[in-house]
Amino acid sequence: MQSAKLESGVVYLSGRGFKILEAIIDEYIKTGEPVGSKLLSERLSFKVSPATVRNEMAILEQEGYLDHPHTSAGRIPTVKGYRLYIEKMVPESEPELSEEDKQNIDSALSNIEGDSDETLIESASHVLAELTKCAVISTSNVSKFSVITKVEVIPTGKRVYLLLLVTSGGGIKNRVCRLSFDLDREQLDFFTRFANENLSGVNPENLSAEYVEQLGTALGSYMVSLSPLLKAVAALSGEVAEKSFRFEGQANLIAFKDLQKQEILSILENRNAFTELLDTAFSGINVIFGEENKDGSSTFTVSNSGLIAGNFRKYEQVAGSFGVIGPMRLDYKKLIPYIEYFADKVTRRLSQKEEEPE
Repeated sequence: MQSAKLESGVVYLSGRGFKILEAIIDEYIKTGEPVGSKLLSERLSFKVSPATVRNEMAILEQEGYLDHPHTSAGRIPTVKGYRLYIEKMVPESEPELSEEDKQNIDSALSNIEGDSDETLIESASHVLAELTKCAVISTSNVSKFSVITKVEVIPTGKRVYLLLLVTSGGGIKNRVCRLSFDLDREQLDFFTRFANENLSGVNPENLSAEYVEQLGTALGSYMVSLSPLLKAVAALSGEVAEKSFRFEGQANLIAFKDLQKQEILSILENRNAFTELLDTAFSGINVIFGEENKDGSSTFTVSNSGLIAGNFRKYEQVAGSFGVIGPMRLDYKKLIPYIEYFADKVTRRLSQKEEEPE
């Protein structure tokens, strides 16, 4: 898991202090209730008196890792406490995914059907939301690994033509093109040959306006009649090259008692902020909180929220990311290895597609 800098330059915590903070966060994640010293002393794996626990909790609160609700004698973790928990305690405890969870992920992903990379990622996003019972946002730029393999034009009516563009990743884009004149069979056959000779093997991201202009000139005597089709193919290529994103499991947010109605609305209204976060990172697994930034400022406006993100790859390069969104009180020890395993399986599926015979 990739580590980020801690908020404070000097970090207090004895070995016992670390374990007490970890135990408080574990208990709070489980119950959602402030954790008291008496309960904590009973749950710790080592013997310590409630008085000693209270003393350690007071120090943790003074250092900014815990908060003390005025209506309770117990403590709850702060954003700073969660950050230390993620960066220090979770890696040290080496959380592992259970065999049951692995089997559930394997089974769910094995049932995904679809010929294209985009279909696979779209379905995987839905599966991840179903399995985690959280909201899931995903970004994908798998199109950058694909090239145009086929262009076809089909007459569908008077002066109406359907353009099809197929990529090596299994993606298919189509567009209806309406002309002010009819094209004969000779013109259609010429355009099909011309388009496939000049566009097959071209990455949609590399189909520049200059190249399209050069192709228009190369049409020669057919330039006037076939340029509209060529421009439509270029537009389809632009759609293929666009980075896609999806937001799944919005209804899952309602089930979280920690999230108030306004916080849920804020998550839904700030989907672009989460998407930007996925775009700006990531290597490995990252955890980002709604009230935190490296300099202490707010990363985005959604308070009391956590984002656990992991990327998937193709050709050993990052091809996109999955982000699981929920309240700050997420089960990080389970979800971090869960997302890591899930993203690795999607990476393997994308790789397997390349190994399959045409």
